Parts: sequence; structure tokens; C-alpha cells
Amino acid sequence: MPVQPNRLRRNALASVAVAALVATGAVGVVTQPVTPVQAQALSKNPIETPDHPPGSFATVVDKVKPGVVAVKVKLDDSATSDDEDGPGNQGQQNVPPQLREFFKRFGQGGPGGQGGQGGPGFGGQGPKRQGQRGAMGSGFIISADGYVVTNNHVVDKAKSVQVTLDDNRTLDAKVIGKDPKTDLALLKITEGGPFPYVSLSKSAPRVGDWVVAIGNPFGLGGTVTAGIVSARGRDIGAGPYDDFLQIDAPINKGNSGGPTFNVGGEVVGVNTAIASPSGGSVGLAFAIPAETVQAVVDQLRADGKVARGYLGVQVQPVTKDIADGLGLDKAKGALVDHAEAGTPAAKAGLKSGDVIESVNGTPVNDAKELSRRIAGLKPGAKVELAYLRGGKSDTATVELGALPNDPKSATGGGRGGSSSDGQPRLGLSLAPASEVGAGDEGVAVMEVDPEGPAAAKGIEQGDIILDVAGASVSRPSEVAERIRSAESSGRKAVLMRVKSSKGTTRFVAVALNKAG
Repeated sequence: MPVQPNRLRRNALASVAVAALVATGAVGVVTQPVTPVQAQALSKNPIETPDHPPGSFATVVDKVKPGVVAVKVKLDDSATSDDEDGPGNQGQQNVPPQLREFFKRFGQGGPGGQGGQGGPGFGGQGPKRQGQRGAMGSGFIISADGYVVTNNHVVDKAKSVQVTLDDNRTLDAKVIGKDPKTDLALLKITEGGPFPYVSLSKSAPRVGDWVVAIGNPFGLGGTVTAGIVSARGRDIGAGPYDDFLQIDAPINKGNSGGPTFNVGGEVVGVNTAIASPSGGSVGLAFAIPAETVQAVVDQLRADGKVARGYLGVQVQPVTKDIADGLGLDKAKGALVDHAEAGTPAAKAGLKSGDVIESVNGTPVNDAKELSRRIAGLKPGAKVELAYLRGGKSDTATVELGALPNDPKSATGGGRGGSSSDGQPRLGLSLAPASEVGAGDEGVAVMEVDPEGPAAAKGIEQGDIILDVAGASVSRPSEVAERIRSAESSGRKAVLMRVKSSKGTTRFVAVALNKAG
């Protein structure tokens, strides 16, 4: 960002003044004063570069502030407090337990309403509103003809929407499309433009980069706060494709849907959630990255909805125990629990136990990343998956289908254990499934020792062990044999595929370390 010469002169003079103050001993030390030559040299140093914090954010704020709007919503008569807060605690399974009760969405209750607007899986449930129901949030204009980006939870259940511009004009807007899975929505100002607008960044910010947030906290439009990017890739359990930027710029109720800018004036994120015991800022805010925003907005603008690719597998992360059980060097990739019959994955030959390592040549670190990568592609797209099966690498070309409304997923994990005699024990009483009326395949779990390693893994009475160490089992003796075989081959854990009483399957890794 260019620096005005008069500001440089002021900075140089200020440096001289501070040095002179220190030289008097006012702060307890004595140094040499800055000479005019040194002051001139200092003035030539850049103060607004990626590696140096800017002297002021005023220039970038002047540039982008006209493109930021306040969003005012009249809610549908069917919208109750429960509707606004979203479906209970759905989606919070990945939130750290010590923070779970503190996560909140942050719309702001508008005229005629009480309290603030929450969002899916965050915040408490306020009193039911009487009379005119309303909510407020933030947004930003992305084109001269008046398209506006905001959060889905700001305009969900909206009966009508208005936006207030930086010049205090209040204009009607209509909802073009919404995407609850990423909590994004696209609006269109109904009055003709042109309007001032801002651009989405084409590159991701680095952790430590300065950012500026502008929005409508507590109805105080045009509020500017600043901070840094604290972290990237945060999964807070808000949705299936969480990939948030964490920022420490103060964000409060009403900032929801507003932009976070880099020092170049580009939008790097859409402010969506905060973690707070009080509902106010404590320096933990989360923004949807610009890359995700661009992909979703493009589809909403073209079709009014988002169509996502569908592979048709249930997957879980490759934990260290699971990696040991599979003989992998690193705990990376997405482990296939089950490939649904008739889906693109099944047609391409993917099977339970495969570990998907990359999509179109780009490595996959975990199951969540695989889900985001596939969902970012459109139905009909052809992708090349690299995977491991039985320790050998292979590839499959898959033509993606269309994502169903409520795809299922499976996860696993937990602790393993061993007995005092050094032999691995599951802590289970087993019987052939076919002999106890539990189906034609596998070994049924009849009893579970609550202190045993299997219980710690979440295995319950009524579960069916389908295979152990990659081989199908039908009798308890086969389970024991496969465990002994895995141990003798030097494996640190044995991997079992377990079918729950609800019909879902998952992998469970049981440690094979002998007791010392």
C-alpha cells in the first residue's frame, strides 16, 4: 500500500522525538539521539509490506468500506427462536469439549425482536419473539450490479431483506440462493447500480498476516476492527466442510456475514462464528475462507443452489493405531469403512479397508479433507483416486454422482489395551453370528467387559465383528487366530471392521503391545 510522503516525515520526526526522550533518562536508559541522516534513512524503510505491520489501516479502510453493508431481515412468521438458533446441538461433535458451550453464531436481533440470532449448533435458545420478528447482520457487495454475500443463518427464514450502504441508503434485496452446509448466502440489491464493491482474494492468507474486519456489530454499522490470522484449517463442528480461518480481530453479534480483508483490501474470509463464554469477543473468531466463498457464490449466482460431487463411501481418519494395524508409515489418508452399493465408489471398485491417499494427484491428509475435496467438485466430474489396498498402491477413475441431501458418515478411534500376561485381549464374549440369529456373516458380540480395550473403543453388545486384519471371520477362534497372526508379524495393532446394531460399519484398531 503506498505511503504518503507527509506520513513518512511525521514518522521520522516521531522517531527523533522518542530517541531524544530516551536520551534524557526518562525511561531509565541512555542512548544516542537519532541524527537527521539516520532519520532520513529510517524514513525510507517500508512500513507496509507483508513482513512489516502497517502504520495505519486507514488507507485500506477508506478503500473497502463503501463495499460493506448492514443486512436487515424481517423473519418469516414461522421462524421461532428455535428456528433461528438452528437444529439444536447438531454438528458439535468435533468441537473441543471445553469450548463447546461457548461457540455461538452471531447475528444481531433487530427492531421488534429480542436477543440475537444464533446459528446451527451454536448458542442458547432465547425467548420466543413477539410481534415483528427481525434480525441483523453484515455483508459485502461483490459486483457493480449489486450482488451481496452474507451468511445463510442471517437470512434463513427471511420474509424480506434490506441492506444499508455506507452512504446510509437503505435498499431492498432479494435472496438469490443459500447454502446451509457452508453457511453462505447470496443476495441481489433490487435497485439498479452501479454500486461500490470489493473483491475476493485469490490467495490464502498466512498465519500471522494482518487482517481488518468491517461489519455491523450490535447494529453499529461501519465498525472496523483489526488483528491477525491466528490459525487456518479449523474444524469447529459447524458443518461437514469446516475449513475456517481463525482470527483475533474483535468480532461480535451483528458481524455475521461481514468481510475480513487483507492489507491489500481483498476479502480473505466471511465472519461466521465466535467462541465466547459471554457472547462477546474474546479473540476467537472464525471466518469462511475466500476460496470456499468463491466456489459457492459462483454456483449460487448461476443456479441458485450448490450441487456437490458424491463418491458414495463412509470414511474415517487414519489414526496412529489404525496406521499401525495397516502397516502404514504415517497416519494419513482416508480409510474406507464401506462403499455403498450402486454408488460411484462401488462402481469404480473401491472396497472397505482401502486407504484413499490422493485426489487428482493432490494428497489427502484425512477423511475431512477428502469430503471437502469431493464436495468441491461438480456431479459428473471424473477424478483419479490413488489408494492403498493390502499394502499395495492402486488407482481408480471415478465419475462423481450428485450428493444426496443427508449423506451418512462414520468415524472411529479410541484406546487399545493388553492383558497382564502379555497376550492381547479384547474383553469380549463372542459367538458365531449365524448361530445366535444375528445374520449370516461375522462374529456377534454377546458380552463386553466394561474395563476391557474393546469397550474403550466403543464396541457394544450386539455389534458384529466382520473381519480382523483384513480377513473375514465367522467364528471366535478365527478372531483369536487373526490377532495372534498380526502380533507374530510385528504389527503394533490389529484392525477390525465392526458393524453396529444400527447397521453402520467402522474400523477399530486394538493395540497389540504386551504388558511390561
